[in-house]
Amino acid sequence: MDHAHLMQVLRSAALEGGRTIMEIYEADDFEIRSKSDDSPVTAADEAADAIISDRLRRAFPDIALVTEEQADSHEQSAERFLIVDPLDGTKEFIQRRGDFTVNIALVENGVPTFGVVYAPAKGRLFYTDASGQSVEESGPFELDTVGEVKKIAVSQPDNTALRVVASKSHRDAATDAYIGKYACADMKSAGSSLKFCLVATGEADLYPRLGRTMEWDTAAGDAVLRGAGGAMVRFDDHAPFTYGKDGFANVFFIAYAPGVALKPA
Repeated sequence: MDHAHLMQVLRSAALEGGRTIMEIYEADDFEIRSKSDDSPVTAADEAADAIISDRLRRAFPDIALVTEEQADSHEQSAERFLIVDPLDGTKEFIQRRGDFTVNIALVENGVPTFGVVYAPAKGRLFYTDASGQSVEESGPFELDTVGEVKKIAVSQPDNTALRVVASKSHRDAATDAYIGKYACADMKSAGSSLKFCLVATGEADLYPRLGRTMEWDTAAGDAVLRGAGGAMVRFDDHAPFTYGKDGFANVFFIAYAPGVALKPA
C-alpha cells in the first residue's frame, strides 16, 4: 500500500467530515435521537459518516470498512480494515463543549498502524505520516495542502508526579480508585480520543479507561499514540491491546507513556 496516498485520503476525509460537523454544531439547533443502545446520535454523526465513508470506499474499494454509524459493517471479520468514528464524543458535541473528534484508522493484523484524529472545534489535527511517525499539523487546514507539521512524542514521566487525563463524561469511582494508586501532580478531563493525543504530545502521561468503548472509539487515537512512542495495554493484565475483536468491542485499557511504572489492576 502507498502509505503517503493513504494518509492523504484519511487526512482530507477527516477534514471534510469535520467541516460538515462544524456547520451543524454552529447552527441554532440540531436534532438528537437515540440509537438501539440508548447512545445519542445527531445529524452531524450521520452527515460526517456519509462523507467519510464515500471518500474511503472510492479510494480503497478492496479494504473492509467498519464505521460506527453502519451497523451492518460491525458483522465483518478482516485482518486489514479501515475503522471510522465520524463523531467521537457526541455528548460533548450536544453540550457544545468542543471536545469531540473525527477518528479514522487503518488496522492491520490487530494493530492500528495509521490514523488521524481531528478535533474541529479545538483546531487540532493529529495523524501518523507515511512512515508511521505521529505529527500535529497547524491550521488553517486545507484539504489539498498540508500545513506546518511538527513531530510529537510522549513524555519522559516522573513517576513521583504524574499527569493523568481521564474521561470528561464517563468518569467513575473505579477509575478514581485506580488513579489513586499513582502519585499525581496534575489531573485533566477531556472528551473523545483527545485523551490519547494529550498523552501522545506529552501533555499527559497516563490515561486509564475503565468503561465500555468500541474499537472505532480508540483505533485512531491509539495509532497516533503508538506513532509518538506511546503504548496501550489491557487494564486487567497489561497484555498488548489488539483490534479486530468479535463485534469490535473493547476491554478496559491503559494508554500511557512507556516510562510510567504501571500499577496492577
